[in-house]
Amino acid sequence: ESFSTKCNTFCHHSCLFRLSLAPRRIHFRFRSSFPSSLVMACLLILTFLGFLTQSSSLVTNLSSVGAKIGRVSAGPIEISSLGCGTWSWGNKLLWDYDPSQDEEIYSAYRAIRDAGVTIFDTADSYGTLELNGRAEILLGKFERRYLEEKTNNSSNNMFSVGNLFGGDKNERPSGRNKQQVATKFAPYPWRVTRGSLVQAARESLKRLDQDKLCVAQLHWSTANYQPFQEGALWEGIADIYDAGLCEAVGVSNYGPLQLQKFSKRMEERQVPIAIAQVQYSLMTARNNEILEACDDVGCRLISYSPLCLGLLTGKYDMDNLPRPGNPRRQLFRELLPGAKPVLGTLKAVAKEVNKTPSQVAINWAICKGTVPIPGARNLKQAQENLGSMGWRLSKGAVEELDIASAGIQKKMIENIFQTR
Repeated sequence: ESFSTKCNTFCHHSCLFRLSLAPRRIHFRFRSSFPSSLVMACLLILTFLGFLTQSSSLVTNLSSVGAKIGRVSAGPIEISSLGCGTWSWGNKLLWDYDPSQDEEIYSAYRAIRDAGVTIFDTADSYGTLELNGRAEILLGKFERRYLEEKTNNSSNNMFSVGNLFGGDKNERPSGRNKQQVATKFAPYPWRVTRGSLVQAARESLKRLDQDKLCVAQLHWSTANYQPFQEGALWEGIADIYDAGLCEAVGVSNYGPLQLQKFSKRMEERQVPIAIAQVQYSLMTARNNEILEACDDVGCRLISYSPLCLGLLTGKYDMDNLPRPGNPRRQLFRELLPGAKPVLGTLKAVAKEVNKTPSQVAINWAICKGTVPIPGARNLKQAQENLGSMGWRLSKGAVEELDIASAGIQKKMIENIFQTR
């Protein structure tokens, strides 16, 4: 029996009223022998029973999601104003990944998606050795599970407050809330033809189990060490768009000069550029020229490593470093002494605005006009990142952080593939 039929049968035998349900509407035919007050009382009881079926999940959603994530333009498309990086999903060397962590990572993914984050940055090279491509596999797997859970929850909560009165928090994401994968293709030495890049895109889509990427990106430029390969990469990324395998293209670790050159060629090929990403945090040697270049070519700057591999979380000091054998241990040992001004200012600002140092560091990157893509490997980290949204640092606080950043004695090293 359908739910509507059951309701009609129940109401008929109770001699109260007949009820039929249609999407977002309730229709009544009252039996004249009973007062309307009694009818309304029964309706309230039924509504309350429906509310109880979803009360626990409602509390969880409200407590874990926080502020709903907004949207910003990125070339021809629209993306969430906060993203998520997946570098750590499969990386054993820096992030101690193990497949047993996948359930924890999914809990982070679910919270991030519930909050409205749609843009996920990944790469075909993410994953250590035999786990190469793991991040893409997990992204596809997690989204399928997320959609299935949404469908099941929506079906189980048919007679809920949300369904009765015009909204369902368990609705499947659609339109602007769909997952957006921005994957990067590594310019491996053997990828010297344009066709090899198109093949790489098809392989990524197979790992994701999807038909189309949101953004296809070049992971880095070969201009500094193998310039002859650069032309084939540019033609290949444009061919990916022409083949209908992505909505737009992007680049990573390109400086303003190389971005302008890339943009000129894409314009000739009539291929839209959505994003350009660089390492961008309070610990990097900030270069406003890249922001201006993004404005010139009409794309959005994505700030990767906005927490400087975790150094800006306030978790680490000289007595508490990453485990022995982790490359971050020696890096932090070199950076922490000179980072005291910015870390101290971060803590002071965080206390003033009642946020954490991590949330202030991410919000600072947002105030600069970028879309940060911090990673998250568990629910706590996801909630921490989401706490950076729904508010904004004052101009004075941003300037105070800028001054502290400028005073860092030793800044974070640049990506070795970063171009000018």
